[in-house]
Amino acid sequence: MIRNHPDNAAGNDHRQGLHALAVLAEQNADGTFGRMFHSLARPDGKHPLTTEQALRRLYALGFTRWDEAIQLTLHTLTDCLLYKRKIDDYSEKSHNWELFTRTMLAAWLRRFDPENAPALDFARQWAKVIEAAFEDGVFCKQAYLEAYEQILSRGAKESREPDFCNFYPLALLPGLLRPDTESLFFDYILVNPKGVYYLYDRPLYKPPEVFASLDTVRWLSAIELLSHYPQAKEKLAFAAQWINQNRLPDLRWDLGPKAKDGIHLPLSDSWRKKEDRIKDCTEWIGRIMSKLV
Repeated sequence: MIRNHPDNAAGNDHRQGLHALAVLAEQNADGTFGRMFHSLARPDGKHPLTTEQALRRLYALGFTRWDEAIQLTLHTLTDCLLYKRKIDDYSEKSHNWELFTRTMLAAWLRRFDPENAPALDFARQWAKVIEAAFEDGVFCKQAYLEAYEQILSRGAKESREPDFCNFYPLALLPGLLRPDTESLFFDYILVNPKGVYYLYDRPLYKPPEVFASLDTVRWLSAIELLSHYPQAKEKLAFAAQWINQNRLPDLRWDLGPKAKDGIHLPLSDSWRKKEDRIKDCTEWIGRIMSKLV
């Protein structure tokens, strides 16, 4: 069942379009999708979607926690976070995989339902780590690693240094940091030379050189993630200004035909008409801008 609800983004309802139907066709009986949970990579058309890819796509298409398909998925993810069931058999040796899996699960639960209790409890643990890392008014790597070990890892082996400049902690933390910590944290993320892992691999404070490009789609995906923080309007004013500077004469936006990443765009069933592409770009960018101005 597809339900309308005030949480749905303004604009056209794409939840019954061809793209949504294609993703929903891959949903398993337990609410998961495709062959496994983890992968934020772009779908390549050769393999079934992962659950993460499906959730990214459905989020972009306007699905919310009020949609039946999402409710089923969130129920399963919550059970997995509470150790009531196992998400799948996939694992990687380069992580404390149990902790990484819990971070992934909680991030997606909060993405759709910020008040999900188990995810919120786990996110508050991450918030304590970040508060410790910036306690002295600047980022302290040693304080971060010590807090991470004591609060999150708890003695489990880490084969590589943990990094919070990636999609999952950023999706977990909106609304949970003290204002002074959030300001420092935000500034640190914006100037990080590697950007936001999984989304954009360059510093966010410097917009892409070409607006109508796939690079801008990736940059915007990181800006969209940060837009959920209380200080987003202040910290991302430069982004809003650059986005506005790149409006078309009719005040809409066009990211160009190469912007079709299969996650955020397209929204319409087809881009054979340029007008449909412009409508989609304007709708997505408009959602982001609604949080920045």
